[in-house]
Amino acid sequence: MERLDKIIASTGRWSRREVKNLIRQGRVLVDGVPPRSGEEKAEPESAEIMVNGEIITYRRYTWVMLNKPAGYLSATEDGRGKTVLDLLPPELQKQKLFPVGRLDKDTEGLLLLTNQGDLAHDLLSPRHHVDKVYYTRVAGRLTQEDCDAFAAGMTLDDGLVCLPAGLEILSAGAESEARVTLREGKFHQIKRMLAQRGKPVVYLERIAMGNLPLDSTLERGKFRFLTEKEVELLQKA
Repeated sequence: MERLDKIIASTGRWSRREVKNLIRQGRVLVDGVPPRSGEEKAEPESAEIMVNGEIITYRRYTWVMLNKPAGYLSATEDGRGKTVLDLLPPELQKQKLFPVGRLDKDTEGLLLLTNQGDLAHDLLSPRHHVDKVYYTRVAGRLTQEDCDAFAAGMTLDDGLVCLPAGLEILSAGAESEARVTLREGKFHQIKRMLAQRGKPVVYLERIAMGNLPLDSTLERGKFRFLTEKEVELLQKA
């Protein structure tokens, strides 16, 4: 059982203070009955809670898949420019969502946002070995030697030690294409690894996290909620 004001505020559409005013104005019904105060308790997943005639959906935790465009910072707030939260509607911005890991400002693709800290931490921890998969285009011809260097693990010129990673060549030419798989996510890691191999990154997009791929129907800059099955996939990962 949860306090009614907490349940309604969890949608991100109203603050607890606003919920109290809604109840006072008779605009809230719980199983068809107007509550006396926001302190009343209800079963959030089984009670029918209506606000202004609309049934609300309770989420203990919120998980959002965003197809991140270039030009947005993976942060909750930043004085240097627009953040990924600016792509979400106001009711979601109130839910204290944060990015699960970071994508560089010019990197596109799959970015998860949530307010479930424990699972987010596990997904990012190297000891859990949750793969992050990227598509990249680079300037230069990728070779098997580049793949071997990634597979062996690399120590960069600045001393950064990178765990073994996957590099699968999709096409080789003056501008090559590849799929990169990491089990960690250090600062500019893919760009730095490929730059050391003399193949600077031209374009980078994250296409999967663990066993969760980027939804191919999700337009760039758009978001959707994860399904319960997708959250379970993340938990298994």
